[in-house]
Amino acid sequence: MTITASPGDRVELPEGAALPDTRFANEDLLPVPVARRTWTTYNFTALWIGMAHNIPSWTLASGLVALGMDWKQAVLTIALANVIVLVPMLLTGHAGPRYGIPFPVLARASFGLRGANLPALVRAAVACAWFGIQTWIGGQGIFVLLGKIIGGGWADVGRIGGYPWTMWLCFAAFWALELAIIYRGMDTLRRFENWAAPFVLVGAVVLLVWIAVKAGGLGPLLDQPSKLGWGADFWPVFFPSLMGMIGFWSTLSLNIPDFTRFGAGQRAQIWGQTLGLPTTMTFFALLSVLVTSGSQAVYGAPIWNPVDLAAKTDNVFGLVFALVTVLIATISVNIAANVVSPAYDLSNLAPKYINFRTGALITGVVGVVIFPWKLIETPEFYIFTWLGVVGGLLGTVAGILIADYWIIRRTVLDLADLYTPGGRYWYTAGWNWRAVAAFAVGGLLAIGGSHSKPGEGPFPADGMIPFLKPLADYGWAVGLGSALVLYTALMYPLLRRTVRRDAAPV
Repeated sequence: MTITASPGDRVELPEGAALPDTRFANEDLLPVPVARRTWTTYNFTALWIGMAHNIPSWTLASGLVALGMDWKQAVLTIALANVIVLVPMLLTGHAGPRYGIPFPVLARASFGLRGANLPALVRAAVACAWFGIQTWIGGQGIFVLLGKIIGGGWADVGRIGGYPWTMWLCFAAFWALELAIIYRGMDTLRRFENWAAPFVLVGAVVLLVWIAVKAGGLGPLLDQPSKLGWGADFWPVFFPSLMGMIGFWSTLSLNIPDFTRFGAGQRAQIWGQTLGLPTTMTFFALLSVLVTSGSQAVYGAPIWNPVDLAAKTDNVFGLVFALVTVLIATISVNIAANVVSPAYDLSNLAPKYINFRTGALITGVVGVVIFPWKLIETPEFYIFTWLGVVGGLLGTVAGILIADYWIIRRTVLDLADLYTPGGRYWYTAGWNWRAVAAFAVGGLLAIGGSHSKPGEGPFPADGMIPFLKPLADYGWAVGLGSALVLYTALMYPLLRRTVRRDAAPV
């Protein structure tokens, strides 16, 4: 199969090219033609604004306040985390505009055509869990706010699994709405994000104004002291919290090519992500901690869930506005961050039978059966256990992808061979044992020492593997760094030959 290069060093398959082996390709996995790579800087910025402005990212910052930080410490932690995670985001995103390929196809270069299913399914499993978490939070928001509007009879009904059946109704309705939107495709998502982003931002500002008025000005919001200080009590909370904040977007640092493959060029994805991710997450974090500090000043205790806080108003218009904001905010992040990726990942597993829409439906089903309401019961479980473990595991995959694409390949891929059994990415029966070994060792180092305080998580207090416990608080960095170094070392004997072959004209 021949391929062509376009201006701006963008590579594509020729128009009308025969579909490669259906075991490894379908229309959703093939490179996006250059003519359809049209997303601009604004589209990427709006995508990130829409994804960053949501209830779980709000609870990241407010959860840090609930753990004892003041507003300055919480904003610093989140700002630093998002500057750090932006780096792998841009590095892995580079392949999108250049080759038009999604994450699971990019992973074939390092893991092999069959081996790519390993990181793809790990990423898909995390995304399915996130989809369930976001959908539960969105359904919960609808339930709480409708209860305030309709009255006490809304929640005073029979219970199923410990929750009112009306809560399950909201959950199911929200689930169906999300899948209906993504079923219409990526262009519908782009248009939705373009107008959802500013709307959600306005909603967050309105909530800040409301709590500031009730608190008597911004002063009480800024005066809430840190319970940790800046000494010995702060750092044991700061570092695992930093890894947790990085872990929040470590998912997207892998599958960002799923979006950048539609980019008009590198400038669009680089500037769009740089303007969209760290700035909006930091600003949203500032809004969150100020509002949470305000709730502590007004109600005597920090209320870290914005839905619970909004429900304290008796103004019907305010409740309706909060309800619409919750709907739009949750849909905008959940579809983009947690449905697009597993839809592609599951399609990569069996391209002949699973397309993008089928993958999205499977994601929706799995997101329900993992009991997402259990993953966000407390700030400790949410930040330290869920985000910490996820970040460590996915950081390992990111290290391998970055090492392969930037160090081994020098950003040069054979596009046709990414779909061709027996080609240069076939390795041994479709698996690159070096990538699997780096993933196993990096993952063990990153999460092997995972630990929980008694009663606050599923891990033993001394860590699953006690001598690895000191590494657990730095899981994402340990996973990324160790996997990157080990994969590069294992591939070094093939380095010169690989570079020489991949440098052939495309």
